Amino acid sequence: MLTASPRPSPVTPTVDFAAKGAQHGHLRLPYSRDDSAWGSVMIPVCVIANGEGPTALLTGANHGDEYEGPAALFELARTLKPEDVSGRVIIVPALNYPAFRAGTRTSPIDRGNLNRSFPGRPDGTVTEKIADFVTRHLVPLADIVLDFHSGGKTLDFLPYAAAHALPDKAQEEACFAAVAAFAAPYSMRMLEIDAVGMLDTTVEEMGKVFVTTELGGGGTASATSIGIARRGTTNLLRHAGILKGEPEASPTRWLDMPSADCFAFAGDDGLIAFALDLGSTVRAGDIIARVYPIGRTGEAPAEYRAAMDGVLAARHVPGLIKAGDCLSVLAVVTDA
Repeated sequence: MLTASPRPSPVTPTVDFAAKGAQHGHLRLPYSRDDSAWGSVMIPVCVIANGEGPTALLTGANHGDEYEGPAALFELARTLKPEDVSGRVIIVPALNYPAFRAGTRTSPIDRGNLNRSFPGRPDGTVTEKIADFVTRHLVPLADIVLDFHSGGKTLDFLPYAAAHALPDKAQEEACFAAVAAFAAPYSMRMLEIDAVGMLDTTVEEMGKVFVTTELGGGGTASATSIGIARRGTTNLLRHAGILKGEPEASPTRWLDMPSADCFAFAGDDGLIAFALDLGSTVRAGDIIARVYPIGRTGEAPAEYRAAMDGVLAARHVPGLIKAGDCLSVLAVVTDA
């Protein structure tokens, strides 16, 4: 029985990934629409290569309302010189470019969540086509992948770099060594609510070193969070041997998410009032937040209590919350 080969990606790079020097171009994805019959989505990409060495793939705005990655990577693409590089750096500052332009988590074109669309499809939606190109044409080039995230408009996080527990312990060790080199204020052994369709999973299944981040949120980026992103990127490239020098040492607190008890979800709609701020120490049973019914006065709020000891690592941002929203995330300090 014949097995059909995957159809070619419709994405056309305007850069040569094999060439030396600095290139600034686009990943051009055809997108026929009402205002442009033969139009395209033009995703900015930069390739800087020189000499021999490993390849790093650096991506931001996998979700379009998360800005630390783009702020760090647009600047890096502007300032990094080929003569400073031993190997290759591929920079895609705004991976889900339609979402980034719209300032939304998902694409305004197809409502696709790029970080739930991997490995993608070459004959799918715009979002699935982006995921497919990354899976088949960018990740295979890379030895190490850094994918920036933060909380977007709906969550806020302690600033951390993270990796995951993996079946291959040598690969896991390499990932956490890269997290340590990034040297964010916090470093996390991260548990995902659902890892299906994530870039993380695709990269890890290919045996690559993968680092992600959560560097704040609230739909903006601060001078502090951008600084963490920029310094961490340089540290990671030094750790990989692509840039000269040693990573800049900085204190980090190691955190772990040991179980699903880390997560709390709202059971009802209402007005949320947190009893704790990010980084606060909590004990099992402590009140994290109260959610007040807003249809009438005089109603008692629902109380949400910690299911475990730990620190408050993430929280819901908008003042109103809906049933099913992630209310909070706890983590355990492991370096104390």
